[in-house]
Amino acid sequence: MKAVILAGGKGTRMRPLTYLNPKPMLPLINKPFMENFILWLKGYGLKEIILSTCFLPDVFKDYFGDGGKIDVKLTYITEAEPLGTCGAVKNVEKYLDNKAFMVFNGDILTSLNLKNMIAFHKAKKADISIALTPVEDPTAYGLVPIDKDSKVKEFLEKPSFDEINTNLINAGTYIIEPHLLGHVPPNENYSFERGLFPKALKLGYKIYGFVSNAYWLDVGTPEKYLTAHIDILDRKINFKFPYKKVLPNIYVGEGAKFSKENLAMGPIVIGEKTVLEKDSRILPLTVIGNNCIISGGSSISESIIFDGCHIGKNCIIRNSILSKNVKVGDNVKIEDMSIIGDNTTIEHNNILKNGIKINVDSLIAEEQITF
Repeated sequence: MKAVILAGGKGTRMRPLTYLNPKPMLPLINKPFMENFILWLKGYGLKEIILSTCFLPDVFKDYFGDGGKIDVKLTYITEAEPLGTCGAVKNVEKYLDNKAFMVFNGDILTSLNLKNMIAFHKAKKADISIALTPVEDPTAYGLVPIDKDSKVKEFLEKPSFDEINTNLINAGTYIIEPHLLGHVPPNENYSFERGLFPKALKLGYKIYGFVSNAYWLDVGTPEKYLTAHIDILDRKINFKFPYKKVLPNIYVGEGAKFSKENLAMGPIVIGEKTVLEKDSRILPLTVIGNNCIISGGSSISESIIFDGCHIGKNCIIRNSILSKNVKVGDNVKIEDMSIIGDNTTIEHNNILKNGIKINVDSLIAEEQITF
């Protein structure tokens, strides 16, 4: 069975992290989110994968090539203009060999059992199977009520409170029989959620909901992106760390320079060739990328530091995200879900708090911000 990954969005809610990076190529534990995603599919035998891209498509191609280095076969289809979730799949129809296929939203972190979902689809002789997951607060999602046989009854897109009759939401993973694409208009912006699925239900096609209590997270905002890292570090989802375990719950890449005194109790991840200088301190729930320097007297906690960052002396970074190649001077505080874009320089004695966002390629002069 072939897999289609929808990876064309601009990731506007993730800015400034996504001005220079497609959202699916942001790091997840120092490896592109999309690489982790593809390896997850490969673990279920899904090795023929079509990537539907639109925004910065060359970033995917330059990194993965034909997929051979991770033992999969990748086909790239790039939309000139966004075609929507279903329109993007219609756009790759000729590559699907007129067989059932799987579709994945490319920004979902999940431990969904795909083997069981495929077996469910076949047992039900379904035209469409949709992965469903229960959520505590269903008001912000499209709801999918099902009957006792798991057959979908209707689709409710972000209903009012009075309309809520289930806590099951569309989890962004589908198995679709090829004849359904005959109902999709070509070269148009068309969605599964508001287009094909309600239309197919009205036409009498068999649509089933595969309910799973597996871990599921829509990684669509910086807050959820940080949550994804924390949940992995807290072992809420099974994940293969890319580095060797050097201490309990602490993983460090090759060539990193550090001492045990630099590291508090885990979970912590330190990338390759990163240097933790004397008297720097890395606290729990922190991921530091490759080729970083953390200077003496600085502490980092509950944060994500991308590759190539240089943190000056006596800094405090807490509950924040620094993108690639950020340079931070001495005596700087970055806290409270602040986000710093690629290639930014923050000079000495600045305080960045309260969720401030700094654009890419910025220069914050000494003592300029105490927000």
